Amino acid sequence: MKKMNRFTVISMVAMMAVASLSACGSSSTTTATTAAAAETTAAAAETDATTAAAAEASDGKTYKIGVLQLVQHAALDKANEGFVKALDDSGISYEIDYANASGEQSACQTISEKFVNDGDDLIYAIATPAAQAASAATTTIPIVLSAVTDPAESGLVASNDAPGGNVTGTSDLTPVAEQIDLLQKLLPDAKTVGILFCTAESNSEIQAQMARDACDKAGLAHADYTVSSSNEIQTVVESMIGKVDAIYAPTDNTIAAGMATVASVATDNKIPVICGEENMVNEGGLATYGIDYYQLGYMAGEQAVEILKDGKNPGDIPIGYLSADKCTTAVNQETADTLGIDVSSVTK
Repeated sequence: MKKMNRFTVISMVAMMAVASLSACGSSSTTTATTAAAAETTAAAAETDATTAAAAEASDGKTYKIGVLQLVQHAALDKANEGFVKALDDSGISYEIDYANASGEQSACQTISEKFVNDGDDLIYAIATPAAQAASAATTTIPIVLSAVTDPAESGLVASNDAPGGNVTGTSDLTPVAEQIDLLQKLLPDAKTVGILFCTAESNSEIQAQMARDACDKAGLAHADYTVSSSNEIQTVVESMIGKVDAIYAPTDNTIAAGMATVASVATDNKIPVICGEENMVNEGGLATYGIDYYQLGYMAGEQAVEILKDGKNPGDIPIGYLSADKCTTAVNQETADTLGIDVSSVTK
């Protein structure tokens, strides 16, 4: 069997052109919507037949997979790389239509609709807003999500143990309490923590609450510092100067994409940043105890293979989590040296 790996990178200019063309054909869009509603009525009865058909697909079948990534930053890139590696390791033949929404929710919606109209066999949605857009676009095409902290809380599945419907995937729930413990180990004199996140991401609010709880348990004062877009990052971080002893930044896509700015302002003002994941540390944060997004994506890829090759119903596949032994401590030694912080206690 010959395997085809084709990546089509869709620029946002092209996507907006698609959106414009769709707008010009509003009557056809209405017709498609009506048809989709009719299909939804029969979706439950068709689910078993759909998955059975996937299982019976010959070895010569080439699967069409739409990949929607919310924004480009190292963690989400790794989630995509791991996904592709799992597909390659499975031996299935596939074509990937890859699109980056550049952090725009409207682009997520347009891209999702394109994947549905193209008749893709599966959609891989990376990050919560991407998954929400894909879920809103179809109730029949299987969706595998990744880099979503709590799919159930975000309204994507009925429950994380038994998703139901057409969605499954992998959660990037990080060990927030352990990350606050790490903060205390490295910064024993810290008394006040600034929790930095974007209010547009439900993913981040969940982690922020976990951080508040962990700070309360540890006897640390805390305050929220929020942004609504990347344009506000520098101003918000500057507002922390003289008010906090450390910053905690969860696995927030907006903050991760702007981590270089966070680190620059914070380090210049001697404020260490404890991060939600390793790639944020690589961008200038001080340290983390976090998950490997490549492994997270690989697990999602294995789920996709179960659906496409083995004919499994996505609703029957529980949300996947990386085990504790997949978490690692990462330290940016250059940042530690600049801040004058001894990190030997966590790097031995």
